[in-house]
Amino acid sequence: MKEQLEQLLGDAIGQIKADGILPADQPVKIQLDRPRDKSHGDFATNLALMLAKPAKVNPRQLAEAIIAAIPQNTLLEKTEIAGPGFINFTVAQDQLKNQLQEMFNSTRLAVPEATDKRTIVIDYSSPNLAKEMHVGHLRSAIIGDAVSRVSEFLGHTVIRQNHVGDWGTQFGMLLAYMEQLDNQTADYELSNLETFYKAAKQRFDESEQFATRARELVVQLQSGDEYCLRLWNQFIEVSLSHCQEVYDRLGVKLTRDDVMAESAYNDQLPVVIKHLREQKLLVEDQGAQCVFLDEFKGKEGDPLPVIVQKKGGGYLYATTDLAAIEYRQKQLGGDYLMYFVDARQALHFEQIFTLARKAGFIEGDDIRTEHFGFGTVMGRDGRPYKSRDGGVTKLADLLDEAERRALVLLQQKDSDLSEQQQQDVAKVVGISSVKYADLSKNRTSDYIFDWDLMLTFEGNTAPYLLYAFTRVNSIFNRLGEKGFDAGTDFILDDEREVALANQLVRFNEVVQQVYDKAMPHFLCGYLFELAGRFSSFYEACPILNQQDDAVRNSRLKLARLTASTLAQGLELLGIPTLEKM
Repeated sequence: MKEQLEQLLGDAIGQIKADGILPADQPVKIQLDRPRDKSHGDFATNLALMLAKPAKVNPRQLAEAIIAAIPQNTLLEKTEIAGPGFINFTVAQDQLKNQLQEMFNSTRLAVPEATDKRTIVIDYSSPNLAKEMHVGHLRSAIIGDAVSRVSEFLGHTVIRQNHVGDWGTQFGMLLAYMEQLDNQTADYELSNLETFYKAAKQRFDESEQFATRARELVVQLQSGDEYCLRLWNQFIEVSLSHCQEVYDRLGVKLTRDDVMAESAYNDQLPVVIKHLREQKLLVEDQGAQCVFLDEFKGKEGDPLPVIVQKKGGGYLYATTDLAAIEYRQKQLGGDYLMYFVDARQALHFEQIFTLARKAGFIEGDDIRTEHFGFGTVMGRDGRPYKSRDGGVTKLADLLDEAERRALVLLQQKDSDLSEQQQQDVAKVVGISSVKYADLSKNRTSDYIFDWDLMLTFEGNTAPYLLYAFTRVNSIFNRLGEKGFDAGTDFILDDEREVALANQLVRFNEVVQQVYDKAMPHFLCGYLFELAGRFSSFYEACPILNQQDDAVRNSRLKLARLTASTLAQGLELLGIPTLEKM
């Protein structure tokens, strides 16, 4: 409906330009919003206010001209001018019913596949394998996963890339520590990577002999020494297994096949340097190989360097990222490269994208590259979230705590669930609560991690939405084999029916927004509002006890469509539904 209305307004603008009311060369951007106050209609635009000055016309007069120029149509029931020149539109109920029926008949809830399908390479999660995944890895993994699910739903080809850190100086330290342990002790200590890392770091700091051996092992590892590679592979295998366990618990669609580690690009790094030199982009500065880009300047106005090789010959993140970009575009065929990485890396990626184009690592003007930064998970003290002992919280421990707290919450409720069923439900509720608390916040903002707020059945939370779904579903459980006539037309006589219908038909619009902006919180807000609209409808409009068969069937169709939309929306967020709670 929004697209149809935009087309009607576009036709109207063309007409008033032809009539000389607006300059023919005047650029026009049509923007439609959904008013919070339903008395202002279904859509509103400030188009007349924006165009009044170039047209040298009173905004209300221009609004009248725009309305008069809108072609005859069956979409709109009412068009009104409000305030200084806002235009409010109310959609005809027949249109609303038609769109509801289209959604009801469709396995995709009438969400069309994209017409400009892309091959999207999405970089997300990407932990450092030297340690276990911690709370800082949560946002990249679940935001990237939600956007990849939405992209696939819209028909794009999605290639996931887990750019794990498995190379560099710290691995020499870990290999030196493994070397000093017998196999049995090494296997035991590797079961807790965090403890293993701390022990290795302590030896590195305390023993110069150990530190020297660690540096030797790094050189040998990078030169392909068989002994070092065997130790390294043993460590990497354990670490990747830890990661996969966390992904599986989170319901994140990442597998071992999606891992494309830093080490995978090792052989390409000298080639990157050679290519930059051939392109005459390299400059030696204090022994390091750098590229200076005029687009990026420091406080004194001097160009900021992109360092691609250290004085001693070592490579940096920038070098690997350039090799990865070329691989993703030229080998994987990606024409849209998405990076879900901490917002603090914004400058790094701006420089890398600019350099990649200048150097020819990206070829083609239609190749899109974008870094989608995100804020930090904060504790109640306003600082980055820590464990009780002040250390970094391991993600596995966080999920354990979520499941434990969810079980306590469920045990406090009256329920006919068995003990095993309660434990199964607690796993879904606990982990979904952690995910949803994150996804429901604006991606670019920091947010406070608060157990009490995320594990409540009130407000915009996972428990509330999961319960809302089971509540809708219970209607059909009670209906049983009796069923209903799905061929009945929709009847929207009560204002709560109209409000629910209007919310349902927004689903396509919201899914498109999530894809366009990479902002899952739009979908969270939509689902929360949908659950609220259904609750108001359910309390005011009898369904199973409704005596009028036509009205009863219509309300059952609304309930069925609500359940389908909640389930599909939650699935796009990576959250499973429950039949009972």
